[in-house]
Amino acid sequence: MFDSISVGGRGVPSAVVVGHFKGKSLHSSSKAIDTDGSVAEAIKRPEATGAGGCIVEAFPAGKGKAKNQPRVLVLGLGEHKKLTVGCFRECGAAVAKHASKMKATALMIDLAGPIKDAKLDEGACASAFAEGVGLMSWTYERLRGSATTKKDLTKLSLQSESKSFAKGMERGLGLAASANLTRDLSQTPPNIATTTYMANEAKKMAKQTGLKCTVYKGAQLEEMGLTGCRIVGAASEFPPCMVRLEYTPARGGKRSKPTVLVGKTITYDTGGLSLKVGGSMRGMKRDKDGGCAIFGAMHAIATVIKPNCRVVALLMCAENSVSDEAYRPDDVITMGNGVTVEVTNTDAEGRLVLADGLFHACSKEDPAAVIDMATLTGGVVVALGSAFAGIWCDDDKLRTALEDAGEASGERVWRLPHDEKYREMMKSPIADIVNSAPIREAHPIQGAAFLSYFVEEGIPWAHIDIAGTHSTDSAKGCFSPGPTGFGARLLAEFFESR
Repeated sequence: MFDSISVGGRGVPSAVVVGHFKGKSLHSSSKAIDTDGSVAEAIKRPEATGAGGCIVEAFPAGKGKAKNQPRVLVLGLGEHKKLTVGCFRECGAAVAKHASKMKATALMIDLAGPIKDAKLDEGACASAFAEGVGLMSWTYERLRGSATTKKDLTKLSLQSESKSFAKGMERGLGLAASANLTRDLSQTPPNIATTTYMANEAKKMAKQTGLKCTVYKGAQLEEMGLTGCRIVGAASEFPPCMVRLEYTPARGGKRSKPTVLVGKTITYDTGGLSLKVGGSMRGMKRDKDGGCAIFGAMHAIATVIKPNCRVVALLMCAENSVSDEAYRPDDVITMGNGVTVEVTNTDAEGRLVLADGLFHACSKEDPAAVIDMATLTGGVVVALGSAFAGIWCDDDKLRTALEDAGEASGERVWRLPHDEKYREMMKSPIADIVNSAPIREAHPIQGAAFLSYFVEEGIPWAHIDIAGTHSTDSAKGCFSPGPTGFGARLLAEFFESR
């Protein structure tokens, strides 16, 4: 949609964006630009509903020095009493779409008056607005070939006379860039985004942002007790690996216990020998989206949030393929912490690689808390749809912080239960536990129950299942069909509050 988006710049903008509450007259803060009454007349037109994201144009004639006055985009903000910070995210997306159609190169954003009337934080609203612009502007055109005429994309600058609003927009564009990095990785096909590719992209990003990156593979996985990752990836020509990224603050907190993020990064999931059937294999390039989200979160942590605490990310990378090296239903494997697992379904591979990450996080990283993220179960989609990701977390402080971050980012989570009865469902007749229980009830909770066997007691832990939220089949809010980057902004907001 745009070649690049930035904050600032000089010169006459392509348009000025002002706010309009539903059922209200032109806001007093906007009257200075209405030199001939055309803006006030515009909001009387039938299409000027004032609904959130509704845009009508006006063309003030201007006089004197204002003779070349730019057009005005009157942006609907919805009802005054219902306006929230989150509303500005979708408003930003609406402005981005409109600006793209008019081939705008610069927009002056003048929304401070309505924000003040609604008693909202100006910087937070600005950040959400710019997130919407950035998220809506995401495109993935790098694989277009000679049969496609490539579009000419313009550069867009966002201007504001308010320093607070401008600063908020810089933050929002930064978060959108990190989320869009997540989306780029998700969209990259499996013949390109192999395990080695993911590791190399992590090294590249670490070099650019000042993170520390280490990749463990081959015999190292066996030596470190990372059995699940090694066995799940054994059938693929692309070797499994664990990518470790570390953020250390420039000041204070250098010796703090890290919060450890663990991401399921299955670069492609055939189901293994429990082969996926019908059309259910298509789209499995996105089974890496938990790891992609954590990748994007680490980018945001290093470039935008910069918290005063250590953060470690573990991307558990493997391809679940089919060959004579593939693990089998009926196999029993011994995990790094000594727990034995009877394999009942090789399509329940994500919990095996996550188990390795949780084991390593607890036994080697001395964590303050552990958060894992994964496209783990179809059952969570049945339970929660696309409105919420599922979260399992019995630590009140950690869960509340993640719930609050979800509200702030618009990437919301909904609590589902841990309970000993669900752990008992995972018991095996010949080993300690099975990787998939024979009964289908409480399917998403089974995944969390399995993972709980690899988390040390007393360590705050949250498991987030993003299977229903990581992509969309239709245009929705700030997103075109495809990956949403869910999780990157959620985790960034979480660390903002640390």
